[in-house]
Amino acid sequence: VQLQASGGGLVQAGGSLRLSCAASGRTFSRFGVGWFRQAPGKERDFVAAISWSGGSILYADSVKGRFTISRDNAKNTVYLQMNSLKPEDTAVYYCAAGGYSRPVGSYDYWGQGTLVTVSS
Repeated sequence: VQLQASGGGLVQAGGSLRLSCAASGRTFSRFGVGWFRQAPGKERDFVAAISWSGGSILYADSVKGRFTISRDNAKNTVYLQMNSLKPEDTAVYYCAAGGYSRPVGSYDYWGQGTLVTVSS
């Protein structure tokens, strides 16, 4: 499975962005997918995860109520809708497949990151 994250950019605090994670491979619909983020000088942190069917979802406490993860298996794509963005959401965002949990090591496949910058 190859993953391609996109949709990052510069946005003012309070604004919104939608990230996309497009996957190649027919087995993508069988994988859970997670979003992670890494700010400069910090560790990569869990943001959200969605099960293969979309029926189960996890969020980090810091984004709960502001971010929404979803997937369209027909398009081999997972989305992360980010609303009410804060400067502390600034980071490189990565999508990963093959797991459905919070630890970074639970995922087998990683995409390149997409940079999200939130200005105050």
